[in-house]
Amino acid sequence: MDLIPLDTLAAGALAVVQPEVLLWTLIGVLIGFVFGAAPGLTATTGVAIATPLTFGAGFDVAMALLLGIYAAGYFAGSIPAILINTPGAPGNAATALDGYRLARAGKADLAISLAVMASAVGGVISLLILMVAAPNLASFALAFTSVEYFALGLFGLVCVAAVSGGSLVKGILGAAFGMFLGTLGIDEVGGITRFTFGLPELQGGVPLIPTLIAFFAVTEILLQAGVHQDIAVLPPQQRHPVRRLPGLALRHGWLLLKSSLIGTFIGILPGTGPTIAAWIAYGQSQRRKAAADGEDVAATRGVIAAESANNAVTGGALVPLLTLGIPGDTVTAVLIGALLIQGIAPGPFFIFEHGDLFAQILTILLVAALMTLVLGLGARRVLPKILAIPPRILLPIIAVLCAAGGFAISHAPFEVGLIAVLGIAGYTLACFNFPMAPIVIGLVLGPIIEVNLRNGLAANAMDLTIFITRPISAVLLAAILMTLAWSTWRARTTEHDR
Repeated sequence: MDLIPLDTLAAGALAVVQPEVLLWTLIGVLIGFVFGAAPGLTATTGVAIATPLTFGAGFDVAMALLLGIYAAGYFAGSIPAILINTPGAPGNAATALDGYRLARAGKADLAISLAVMASAVGGVISLLILMVAAPNLASFALAFTSVEYFALGLFGLVCVAAVSGGSLVKGILGAAFGMFLGTLGIDEVGGITRFTFGLPELQGGVPLIPTLIAFFAVTEILLQAGVHQDIAVLPPQQRHPVRRLPGLALRHGWLLLKSSLIGTFIGILPGTGPTIAAWIAYGQSQRRKAAADGEDVAATRGVIAAESANNAVTGGALVPLLTLGIPGDTVTAVLIGALLIQGIAPGPFFIFEHGDLFAQILTILLVAALMTLVLGLGARRVLPKILAIPPRILLPIIAVLCAAGGFAISHAPFEVGLIAVLGIAGYTLACFNFPMAPIVIGLVLGPIIEVNLRNGLAANAMDLTIFITRPISAVLLAAILMTLAWSTWRARTTEHDR
């Protein structure tokens, strides 16, 4: 951390420990609980809807609200996973396996306590790694040219398409559609206007925030509206004293650390996200071996591994965002828009030019993790009541917030109409099992890929071999081929197993 003056870091951290910022962090955490615990809604949805509302707010207040939702939302998805075997988000699917088993045995209190404890530990460990890794990676990234940025952007896009679930072909087609949306507006290199359909509002390109709201929030609302959902019936449960948690944490300390490291490093890889991290950590939890000591011990290890890895992704995903401008997961893709609203472009210079803001992000995430721990343990018997909110009440409220968020961007109806059109398009694609993440990441990374490809070729006399003769670019392109090969092999293996 000697790359950033300590007084700069201290000033940034102290700016967060103010009543107003702490209040907005608390509000963000509470919103994250609701969006995470309500099946079908996710932290991504919450952050996407809240981002337009940060117009006019200071950096500290805006980040307090959004990062509070981010941190709490990833944990809260474990609540429906444990109680009704319905993960609040894909990253909580592994938690449902053992969490629901404990709930059926009358130990939902224990399962939720384990989940919130593991979430907090995973989040804190990932922050420590972010604090150390981000400045060093930023220094390394300062040597990048257009060639390396093109290869890195393409690698991130392929990663998302390959691991977003379902068909690799649909993932690639979704990414291509997102890249097409990224071409609308004035060409950054040539200065010509492309695909605006005569609409002056599109000359600046497709607005990022309305697109995020459309594909993540509106699409999910339409999908959930077509699904019959019964109100959850809370299972009877035994009380589990909080004082026993430190002993459980020490007993499974190595598992906590190992799973948190897995989640952090997977989060650093662009486009991977919590789902893969949770399943990998769950797979290495030695659950079957622990079953010899009793099913409760095995289930405990499963919940701890899945949730610590799931929440460790938060710090890991911020590493490529803040140092390279490449989103690590869907939430950090939304956070790019939030940073741009503040007039800040994430990338290699961010940490060195805005060391105080980097410290604010670290401190806010730490405070949010602690708030999630305290509130999660204190309200673990109340949180399940979120599941009892009827969808016919919850979904219209979210729809109104989506429209309000779109209108807040420019106080014009165009963004609201754009949200509706893209939301319907997203719903149609989702009905055909097209994942949304590649579309959004394609929109974010498409301009980066195109501009750096053209600039790289122009700077090297249109020599295509420059992309394989520069070491970093060659390694990234090789990683792309390996990712595609792995994804193809995985798809064939899965089909064969069926």
